[in-house]
Amino acid sequence: MGMTERETWARLERKIEELGLAMEKMKLAEYVELLRKPTRLLYLNFLAGIARGFGMAIGFALLGALLIYILRRLAILNLPLIGSFIAELVKIVQTQLQIRP
Repeated sequence: MGMTERETWARLERKIEELGLAMEKMKLAEYVELLRKPTRLLYLNFLAGIARGFGMAIGFALLGALLIYILRRLAILNLPLIGSFIAELVKIVQTQLQIRP
């Protein structure tokens, strides 16, 4: 019923190998190395921030264009209450777009 010393060492060796594999999967060594080089960490975070900001700008532009398109379609329908408001809003946006070079 009791484990022999050899079985205990074999089981311990397997557990250590499993732990090593788990640490490799977590990329713990790369993370520790990144923490040792704060300039690289700042550089990578800076690039991630630029990419995130660029993505937000593209997304906002696409959503804005879609909103203007929908508003123009609603203005064409001549809805009694909001039709004139939407038409005025679209005119303002188009005027602003034409003023810019």
